[in-house]
Amino acid sequence: MTLSPASGSKPTEPPLRAASGSDAGSLIGLLILPCAILFALFFVLPIGLMAVMSVLTGNPVVEEDVTFTASHYARFAGDWYNWEVLWATLRIGLWTTVAALLIGYPIAHLMARVHSRALHAILLMAVLTPMLTGIVVRTFAWMTLLADNGVINQTLAALGWIESPLPLMYNEFGIVVGLTHIFIPYMVLTLTGVIGRIDSGLEQAAVSLGASPFRAFLEVTLPLSLPGIVAGSLLVFSLAISSYVTPILMGGFQVTTLPVMIYQQVSSSFNVSYAAALGMILLTISLILVAAYNRALVSVTRRK
Repeated sequence: MTLSPASGSKPTEPPLRAASGSDAGSLIGLLILPCAILFALFFVLPIGLMAVMSVLTGNPVVEEDVTFTASHYARFAGDWYNWEVLWATLRIGLWTTVAALLIGYPIAHLMARVHSRALHAILLMAVLTPMLTGIVVRTFAWMTLLADNGVINQTLAALGWIESPLPLMYNEFGIVVGLTHIFIPYMVLTLTGVIGRIDSGLEQAAVSLGASPFRAFLEVTLPLSLPGIVAGSLLVFSLAISSYVTPILMGGFQVTTLPVMIYQQVSSSFNVSYAAALGMILLTISLILVAAYNRALVSVTRRK
């Protein structure tokens, strides 16, 4: 004789697990929803509007008979001056990234390996303090130093080392100097976290096996820090090629970059559609270069 389960018995285990999984999925969805809304409003929507404006003949809000066209992209491709501006923009971004990496890596390595908390705090404050000052203020400070009658040229002239001022500003050199000073904290902070996670005992083991400290750094620490180099370089490069304030102040309209050209199209020519096309071109080329750079360094990291 088989006894049937009581009517008030507890439900089986699988329905409980299914219900709890459903509740967890709903909770995760509710947590993600605000972030998704913010992402859509402040990233997807602006980029989407810029992409649409780049293929329109005008602004549909204030103009009539607006149609789709590819003339803005054809205009850019048909003028060699635009390609020179684009190359100058990418060149400035590249030199800024290289300078920030060469200066920031030793600082990041020192911050990650220093044992004194006081010294680490001092170095961290030295890196973060410039970020508390506005970009315009820091750019004007560099203009005071690098101008023809600035501190550097006046000092060198007073010492009798130069007869005419050195061209330190209103060129690509001055722009790179200003951008490097502005964006080097991003490189240092990114590298510090990656280098700090590398076991220093690996270098000591390499030295104990006969390698010099410099070779141990090249063979052990540098390859393991490539993810930080990739992340920091991509961040600095992306910020440098999209900068407007420093290039226009340090370049003095002697050096035209793509962000400066976009500003000119919006403020002077009132050609919003062509400015949107320039923005999409800069965004597309930047994404292609970033993807290629990231893929190349990742392949090097895997081989290492």
